[in-house]
Amino acid sequence: MQPHLNPRDVGWIEVITGCMFSGKTEELIRRLRRAQYARLPVVVFKPGIDERYSIDSVGSHSGQRMRSVNIETASEIPKLVENAQVIGVDEAQFLDVELVRICEDLANNGKRVIVAGLDMDYLGQPFEPIPHLLAVSEYIQKMLAICVVCGNPADRSQRIVNRDTRVLVGETDAYEARCRLHWNPTNFDPIQTSLPLGANIADAPPDNDAA
Repeated sequence: MQPHLNPRDVGWIEVITGCMFSGKTEELIRRLRRAQYARLPVVVFKPGIDERYSIDSVGSHSGQRMRSVNIETASEIPKLVENAQVIGVDEAQFLDVELVRICEDLANNGKRVIVAGLDMDYLGQPFEPIPHLLAVSEYIQKMLAICVVCGNPADRSQRIVNRDTRVLVGETDAYEARCRLHWNPTNFDPIQTSLPLGANIADAPPDNDAA
């Protein structure tokens, strides 16, 4: 079952979750763009701590961008929603647990709320407030990345910087995507020095002798 673009007499909460490099923000932007194509007013929020790509935009690892509103706490969201019918929240794991009540209030008022964030920290522990949001949401999508060691689906964020703080904002300089087999939270040695890609057959030069 896929959600409608526009709530019909009821709001709801959608959660997009998964590990680092799994495409969470890309999927969030895709859903918000589709809502815009349906002529619905949208707004997206992100924690001010995340300045990896832009101060005033959410950004995906693939280069997609969407203008956003920076917030420090979830309590700032209601007064900034204005007439938006679809509300997005990126990197929700950096916000406080008050986000759960805020999202429920918005949904109860007929808004479509789309939240993206990590479900586990680098130690594999539930990363609030996402687990709580998973419990109260109507729609859940678990995104998977590609393990940099073996190429299997990855659902873990491998930290490659020896820092014991739970919140460490970073990209390929600090994390790798790993599968269950190759994830080790006590080993900070990086594996991915570069990301080799499979060949695209269409890129191969034509074989003139085959004519």
